[in-house]
Amino acid sequence: MLPYWRLSAYYFFYFGFVGAFSPYFALYLQSISLSAAEIALLMSMMQLMRIVAPYMWSWLAEHFGKRVAILRLSALMSLAGFTGFFMTTEFGGLLAAMALMAFFWSAALPLIEGLTFSHLGAEGHRYGSVRVWGSVSFIVAVLVLGQALDHVAIESVLWVTAAILGGVLLCSFFVPDAASTQAGHVAMNLREVLQRREVRALLGACFLMSAAHGAFYVFYSIYLVGAGYDKALVGWMWTLGVVAEIIVFMLMPRIMRRFGLRSILVFSFACAVLRFVLIGWGAGSLPVLLFAQVLHGVTFGAYHAAAIAVVNRWFTGRLQSRGQALYGSISFGAGGMLGALLSGYTWDAPGPEWTFTFGSVFALLGLAWLVRGWPASAQDEARNP
Repeated sequence: MLPYWRLSAYYFFYFGFVGAFSPYFALYLQSISLSAAEIALLMSMMQLMRIVAPYMWSWLAEHFGKRVAILRLSALMSLAGFTGFFMTTEFGGLLAAMALMAFFWSAALPLIEGLTFSHLGAEGHRYGSVRVWGSVSFIVAVLVLGQALDHVAIESVLWVTAAILGGVLLCSFFVPDAASTQAGHVAMNLREVLQRREVRALLGACFLMSAAHGAFYVFYSIYLVGAGYDKALVGWMWTLGVVAEIIVFMLMPRIMRRFGLRSILVFSFACAVLRFVLIGWGAGSLPVLLFAQVLHGVTFGAYHAAAIAVVNRWFTGRLQSRGQALYGSISFGAGGMLGALLSGYTWDAPGPEWTFTFGSVFALLGLAWLVRGWPASAQDEARNP
């Protein structure tokens, strides 16, 4: 029986942390007089640690059969690392605290994704109904905190985020273990999977999609505040994107039954090309920004649900967690780090407009790689029944 609420509760607190941390922590860093390059470097530590650490943690989890134990260790040490932000405002100390937190935090997502698919088994199309609670909590965190920050000190971000990490730790003790699905296919090794052209195309395109989002996750809140919007509206803008994401997650079972996963991914990349151009050059038009945020439902929601479904299908048996970790490391790790660091050095010159335009270029390159490397004739292989 699917432990729906226990898995959903973990996603709820996990993405509640993301909702408090991603939109507002950069504003806290700006408030203590860090430069754009320093902010980008600090925020990119989350991506840097996701390059190597998730694969290491997933290998350990599968080798020793301790996925849940490592999930709990991740939650405990992430909270311990975050406490460092209460102790210093010096860049070196902040960097150390961020590195410690990010190293352990990076273990969590591929493990919980692998566990969720293990519990779902043949019902992988139901992933969106579990994952949607993460999107709900993101909305709660980003809205409540966005409204509050117009009335309370920016340091409140630290206390709220630490409390949510405590919730992640608590929920980790209720997540049940599960045997890996498709265990009959253990004979295939990682090298054989990676030799497939479509696998390399997917991972390369995912790298570029995360790079396209780099400036968005680091500077979007700063961008809106600088354009004259208040923090409450910033919260609503983030919320709009996640509401669109929730709707897409709820519709994904139907969408996946009707369209091949390749087609969903191609459409997602095309929307990303449009989205970041609109954000970069549309700051003066709220309707344009609103439409660009609605596209988040496609550029993250549909894209991520389709990508992890393909990864789960191509990396089977004991490769399941490592496949999810590899996807996370290459995309959110390496790709996200590239996008975040590049945005830190282009933000002041040539400016926000061109920084977001570079995101569109990354998405366009990813689209081209995906289409060229994964022929349309092969898309039925990745279609849900």
